Amino acid sequence: MKTQFHKAWILVLIGTMIFTGCQPTQPFYFKESGDLSLYLDKATDIEYADVDHDRLTEVENSEAPFTISDPFEMDESKIWNLSLEEAVANSLKNSKAIRTAGGNAVFRVIPGTTLTSDAIPTSLTVRNDAIPTIYDPALVSTDPQFGVEAALSEFDAQMNANFNWDRVDRPQNYQTGNPFFVSQFGQNLFTGNLELTKKAATGTRWFLRQNNTYDYNNRTSLIYPSSWLANVEMEARHPLLRGSGVQVNRVNVMLARIREDVSIADFETNIRNLVSDVEEAYWQLYFAYHNLEAAKIGRDSALVTWRRVYALKVNGAEGGEAEKEAQAMQQYFEFRSRTESALRDLYKAEGSLRYFMGLAATDGRLIRPATEPTDAWVQFDWFDIHNEALARSPELRRQGWRIKQREIEMITARNQLLPQLDVVGLYRFLGLGDQLISGNRDGKNFNQVGSKAWDVLTEGNFQEYTLGAQFSMPIGFRKELAGVRNVQLQIARAKAVMEDMELEVSHLLTDTIRDLDSNYNLVQSNLNRLIAADREVDSVQAAYDTGTVTLDLLLDAQRRRSDAQIAYFQSLVGYNIAIKDVHMRKGSLLDYNGVYLAEGPWPEKAYFDAQGHARRRSASHYIDYGYTRPAVISRGPVPQGSSGLGFTEDSTIIHDHVISEDGEEIQTPTPAKTPTSLEAVSLEPPTTTKVARSSPQSKSELDWNKLGLTKLVSEVRESKSTPQPISAAKSASRRITESASHESGQNPTPAKTAATSSGWQAAKR
Repeated sequence: MKTQFHKAWILVLIGTMIFTGCQPTQPFYFKESGDLSLYLDKATDIEYADVDHDRLTEVENSEAPFTISDPFEMDESKIWNLSLEEAVANSLKNSKAIRTAGGNAVFRVIPGTTLTSDAIPTSLTVRNDAIPTIYDPALVSTDPQFGVEAALSEFDAQMNANFNWDRVDRPQNYQTGNPFFVSQFGQNLFTGNLELTKKAATGTRWFLRQNNTYDYNNRTSLIYPSSWLANVEMEARHPLLRGSGVQVNRVNVMLARIREDVSIADFETNIRNLVSDVEEAYWQLYFAYHNLEAAKIGRDSALVTWRRVYALKVNGAEGGEAEKEAQAMQQYFEFRSRTESALRDLYKAEGSLRYFMGLAATDGRLIRPATEPTDAWVQFDWFDIHNEALARSPELRRQGWRIKQREIEMITARNQLLPQLDVVGLYRFLGLGDQLISGNRDGKNFNQVGSKAWDVLTEGNFQEYTLGAQFSMPIGFRKELAGVRNVQLQIARAKAVMEDMELEVSHLLTDTIRDLDSNYNLVQSNLNRLIAADREVDSVQAAYDTGTVTLDLLLDAQRRRSDAQIAYFQSLVGYNIAIKDVHMRKGSLLDYNGVYLAEGPWPEKAYFDAQGHARRRSASHYIDYGYTRPAVISRGPVPQGSSGLGFTEDSTIIHDHVISEDGEEIQTPTPAKTPTSLEAVSLEPPTTTKVARSSPQSKSELDWNKLGLTKLVSEVRESKSTPQPISAAKSASRRITESASHESGQNPTPAKTAATSSGWQAAKR
C-alpha cells in the first residue's frame, strides 16, 4: 500500500513537470495584498539631484534680448555709459567662478561680412569641474591629504588608548592539587594602555605610556588572588641615517607650501586673463559702435544717391538710366546689410562684455563705452620690458615652483639611499599591589595585602630600561637608485620646459611690440585715409552734380569713405588692445588696471591666537637642533602696485594725451553717441524729390563732431593746405609723444618712481 502511494506521487510530480515545463514561476502566497509599489523595472534613470540652491538675480530677471527685428529703442535713460575701470571692477566683483577665454576674448567684430564669431565661451558648461574659482588657493591649502596643515599634522602629538577585558576558563593538562599549575585555570584579566606620541622635526619619535594590568586567577600559590601591575615608561627612537635631520623631515611641509604657491600663481594667471578678456571685450564693443556708425553713414549716403537717381529716372532726365538706378539701389541695400550686420555685432559685443562682467544677458539697458581709447605714442624700452616679462610672468613663476618642487623631492630620494639605523632608549617605572590606587597612602609594600600599585610605583624602587639599535638595509638599493634617477630626469625636464617657456615669452613679447608699433602707424595712416576719403566724396559729389563724372565713381567714393572710417577705428582699437597685450606679456596688466591681489581677512580670533603663539615662542627657551629650518625656497613676495604713471627714466613712456608746445592738451577721439537701432527707411523713394543743383554737404560730409574727431581733423586741415602722410618717425634723442594730429611736444619729466630690486619698473595707466 505504501509503495503504491509513493508511485502515485511520483507520477503526479512527473506529470506536473511535463505540463508546466522548466520555466521559472513566481511562488504562491496565501496572503498577498497585490501592492507592487516597491517593484522596479529598471535600475537607472535620468533624475534631478535633491539639492537646494538660489539662482542669481541676473538669471531670474533676464529680459528678452535685443535683435535686428526687435532693436533697442534709443533712450538716454537706458544707456549705461560704462568706463573701463568700472567694467574691470564689476567683473572682479562678480567672478566667484572665473569666466575667462584665456586672455583673448573669443568675440571679434568682422566688418563687412555676415560671418561672426562666438560671443560667449562654453567652458563653464562644458568643463565645469576644471573651471578656476576664487576658492582654489584655499582648497589647496586645506587639502586634508596634501595641504600645509595636513603636512604639519605629522608633527602633532597623538594619543592612543587600548582597554581590554578577558575571561579565561580553560582546562589544563596538569595533576589536581598542583599549586602552580592548576588543572582548571580560571582568570579575569584587564589590560589598559594610554600612550602619547610625538614626532620631532629632527625625526626623533617620543613615546610616553601608562599601562595597567589587573589579574585575578585561581592559582593557590599567589600572595593575594587579584593584583594590579602599573607602569609608566618613556621611549625615544632616533634615526641616525635614513630619515634623520630637520630638512628631510620637513619635506612634506615644503612640498605642501609649494603646491599652495603654484595654486596662487594659477589664480593670478586666471585673474590676469579675466582682466584681459574684459578689456578686449570693452574695446570690441567700442569698435562695434563705430562700425555701426560707419555703416549707417554709408547707408544714408547711398539712400540719398538712390533717391536722386530715381527722381532722374522718373523725370526721364539724363543720369536716370535703369542700370544706374539699379546700381544705386544695389549700393543702398549693400550698406543696409552692412548696417544690420553691424547692429548684430554690437549686440553680440555687448553680450560678450556682459558675460565677462557677470551681468544679466539683457536687463533693458545697453552698455556704451565711456572711456576713450588713446592714440598717443606709447614707447617701451625693450631691454627693460624683456627683463620685466621674464621676472614677472606668473607662468614662469609657476614653473619655477615646479623646479623647486623637484629639487626638494630629490632630498627625499637621496635620503632613501641611506640604511635605516635607529637608536632606541626606553625607561620604565613600575609597581605591583593588591589594589590600583587610593587617596590614602599607607606605605604597604607590594607583598602585603592591601598594598597599592601606584604607591609602589611612585616610590621608585622598581625601574627598568632598554638601550638598543635597529638596522635594516636593502641589498643593492635598486628601488632607491631608480627613484633618484627619476627625480633627476624630472628636474632636467622641468628646467628644459622653463628654458623654452622663457623663449616663448620672449617671442610673444616681441610679437606684441610689433603689433603695438604697426597699429600706431596704422592709426595715423588710416586717419589720413579717412580725411582724404571724405574730401573725395565731396569732390566727386560736386562733379557728379555738374555731370562731369559717372555714378559709379560716386558710389565707389562713398564705399571707400565707409571703409576708411571702419579701418581707422579698427586700427585705433587694435592699438589699445596692443597696449594691453604688451602689459599682459610683461606681467604688469593687473598693475596697469589697478588690480591688487591679497589674502582675505581672517577672523579676529585667528589674529589673537597668532599673537599669543608668537609671544609664547618669544618667551620660550631656544633649542638649536644644529639647524632649525630647511634651506631657503623663496626669494620673497612679488611686488604689486609698484608701477609708476607716465614717464620713467629707464623704462617706459606712457601718455594718454598729448601736450603741445604751448601747453594745450590735445584730446583723443571720443566714442560716438549714436542710436543703436535702425531707423525705418522707405524702400520707395518719394516721387516729389527734386534734382539738387548743389552738393548737400549735410548728407555727404562726415559729421566729425559725432565721431569725436572735430578738433583733430581741423588741426590737420589747418596745419597743411593739402593732406600729407603722417610721419611715424620717433625721435630717439628727444623722448616725445606723438598723436595722430601731427602735433608733438616735449614731455614734462615727472619725478622718478622707485625701481624694484630686479632693475625694472612697470608702468601703469
